[in-house]
Amino acid sequence: MKIFKRILLLVLILVLSTIIYNYPKLNMLSGYSAKNIASSVFVANRTLAFTDKTDNNFAPVNLASDAIDLESKIAISSAFGLLTRKAVYRKGLGAVLTLTEKDETANYLVPKRKKRDNLKVYPYGDAPQKDTVFANLDYAKIDSSVDFLFDSINQTRAVLIIYKDQIVLEKYADGFSKESKLLGWSMTKSILSTVFGVLEHQGKLGVNDKAPIASWQKDERKNITISNLLQMNSGLEWDENYEEISDATKMLFLDRDMTKMQENKPLVGKPNETWNYSSGTTNLLSGILRSYFKTHQEYLDFWYSDFIDKIGMNSMLLEADLSGNYVGSSYSWATTRDWGKFGLLYLKNGNWNGEQLFTKKWVDYITTPTPTSDGTYGAQFWLNAENHFKDVPSNMYYADGFQGQRVYVLPDQEMVIVRFGLKNFDENEFLKGVISAIEE
Repeated sequence: MKIFKRILLLVLILVLSTIIYNYPKLNMLSGYSAKNIASSVFVANRTLAFTDKTDNNFAPVNLASDAIDLESKIAISSAFGLLTRKAVYRKGLGAVLTLTEKDETANYLVPKRKKRDNLKVYPYGDAPQKDTVFANLDYAKIDSSVDFLFDSINQTRAVLIIYKDQIVLEKYADGFSKESKLLGWSMTKSILSTVFGVLEHQGKLGVNDKAPIASWQKDERKNITISNLLQMNSGLEWDENYEEISDATKMLFLDRDMTKMQENKPLVGKPNETWNYSSGTTNLLSGILRSYFKTHQEYLDFWYSDFIDKIGMNSMLLEADLSGNYVGSSYSWATTRDWGKFGLLYLKNGNWNGEQLFTKKWVDYITTPTPTSDGTYGAQFWLNAENHFKDVPSNMYYADGFQGQRVYVLPDQEMVIVRFGLKNFDENEFLKGVISAIEE
């Protein structure tokens, strides 16, 4: 009996130790699930059952138990009954994880939006395009280059191909359409970068200005520029790890103000000599943007009034943290066609239907390889400068999001390609096939 009691005690100690060790990870598990459920249901108008089956069906997130309160617009996720997280939907600001009960009913400012233009033809509005057939396009080859992406392995949800302003292919998986809002994940970083480009064109900032952060002015971080931050080459410490408790997961699942964590990190390298991918840096930049406006309302409005709604991306919704700052690292939703407009804005070097939102110099800037990034990164955009995609032009660049969300800009081909899905895929083979369909 004594041996049995000792074994039982040992088992209990091991179980308790396991729970204590893994308890912090439950915040990531239940937090991710609650946030994703709230956004999927209340932003993208999907069902709880669909989201659990498709978006939250991977380990360990699939271990969470989920529920929704349709009246209060709250998603609730529990990890083994040990830790429960809630995410609340706020009209105009999307879903956010709560930290206290008061967060569920707190007042907040809402960005002012422009209405959708259904009169102008796409891309300058949302009216249907006239059928256009290009003699130099092999449409069958385009179709075959896209078809393989929609199998059970690649799990693609949407593909849009725009050639010379015309939609030449548009395809959706079952359950999705041209009206479906899709999450860009880290493509939001490219949206944030563009806001800096617009402000620079308006003469309100310079990317080579020192970062206007008061807490840095008494140490060596005072030399970090906005450009260093945009290029993720500041030398600041940051751990971008989503498999463990890290800077990134603590920021996204525990912080009330996501703009602060990177600000409080020390230098571990030299600015302009130490590239390190950091979602914290992007959210710090969102906080820096706030400093250029007198009021928070102006900050909220500007992203839309001077850029997003200006090009008719009216479906887009930027999600904000509990402090009301846009989560520039990760959370923006829009239809595939509206993401296509974003790519076209860059293809047109910042000129939208005759109005210059940012300059060609800005496009050159964001497509110039960041020092020490091995030619893969610009300023919150990804590059092919060193031909990592060996069959794709080196001047192709793109917005990149988790699970293979992409907006590719191909200047030589006068083409924009958008892809959404749940899994990474063979990008080189896909792009190679589409490009080869353009005949000389």
